[in-house]
Amino acid sequence: MPVCAGRALRYPVPNNSEQLHHYMRPLFRNRGRLSGLALLLSLALALPVAAQDLSALARPDIGASAIADGADGGVRVQLSLSQPVPYRVFTLADPPRLVADFREVDWAGTDPAALIRTERVQGARAGVVRPGWSRLVLDLAGPLGLDSAEMRPDPVTGRALLRLALRPAAPEAFAAQSRPPQSALWGLPDPETLPPPRRRPDGTRPLRVVLDPGHGGIDPGAERDGVRESTLVLRFARELREALRRAGFEVVLTRDADIFVPLETRIDIARRAQADVFVSIHADALADGHASGATVYTLSETASDKASALLAERHDRDALLAGVDLSEQDDVIATVLMDLARTETAPRSDRLAAAVVAGLKAHAGHLYKRPQLSAGFSVLKSPDIPSILVELGFLSSKSDRERLVSPQWRAKAVAGLVAGLSAWAAEDAALAGLLRR
Repeated sequence: MPVCAGRALRYPVPNNSEQLHHYMRPLFRNRGRLSGLALLLSLALALPVAAQDLSALARPDIGASAIADGADGGVRVQLSLSQPVPYRVFTLADPPRLVADFREVDWAGTDPAALIRTERVQGARAGVVRPGWSRLVLDLAGPLGLDSAEMRPDPVTGRALLRLALRPAAPEAFAAQSRPPQSALWGLPDPETLPPPRRRPDGTRPLRVVLDPGHGGIDPGAERDGVRESTLVLRFARELREALRRAGFEVVLTRDADIFVPLETRIDIARRAQADVFVSIHADALADGHASGATVYTLSETASDKASALLAERHDRDALLAGVDLSEQDDVIATVLMDLARTETAPRSDRLAAAVVAGLKAHAGHLYKRPQLSAGFSVLKSPDIPSILVELGFLSSKSDRERLVSPQWRAKAVAGLVAGLSAWAAEDAALAGLLRR
């Protein structure tokens, strides 16, 4: 079902390309300013959503495509595809970006940045954003509103040409129109009713840990000297999973492949798994400074320091590639209820962080000068699951990089996390017993 500016539209199935163009005309020949949420085209050629990665229904022709200067200080985007596909286009602010989602377009082996022929677009990247869908993201030099969008199929070759036109917009108007879609999980059925959270662990059953390898897919995270954060933390999470299972824990991963998982989906996975603990794993890089060593973060509205605040902002900004902004989703009642839940959960998270810091110090050694910090990471916002974010080190530090790629050091860090989680589980179970008396 196509969607335009929040309204559902239905079109008859076209019998030929001429009819197809006729049905598309009301939606795509509009030369007026389009909403930042703009467009989802639904074609008869579309296949059901795949269970896993792309089936390569269509491929971009980089040689016949371009991102260039447009009229009146704007930008024009021309993307040639091997055949028409459903798509949608919208903009995001802070920083300004154009996002185009495609059903079954395989970008493997292509470099979208090679299309840029204008200083008004500063970067381009593409990749799988969810099963069956890929995403193209353009980093705009300034606020450029979506003025028109049109995909034309060629009746002779069967190929398709997507044309987008962007024009300069006032910052206030651009910000008002630029927002993520209502849901990053478009095309899925209504959410199922989740079971209530499990009873707080009391030592009579295995602790269930959800490990969250950060980034993935279209969002590689930090990169230095050929080391990619998303790949590194996934490898570490798999190693930690095996060690935790040997120690008697139950373990679930939010991703077990190089795929993009939106922030709210990571939290949903933890809730669906009825997690007792949530551990997000990262390895960041700093543009300035020479920080090194592991750090463990808990959630707080006020960051421990400026660096922690910038780190949390950068992590959440990466997640906006999925069209999700958790910062404006809370209403007053929900906020009150979550604050009540966090009254119990926050001290448990603090004790969990302290135990993991102690474990890492005993087994892996090298820690940041302030190894336990706090910041407003959205991925830690589950109100009733003790949650921490572990920065294993800084890819911007040569010594940290050497440790992070070393299987021997990672084994020590894994041992430290297992020890920390084991110590916390025992302490938390004892405190749970006291509360029930």
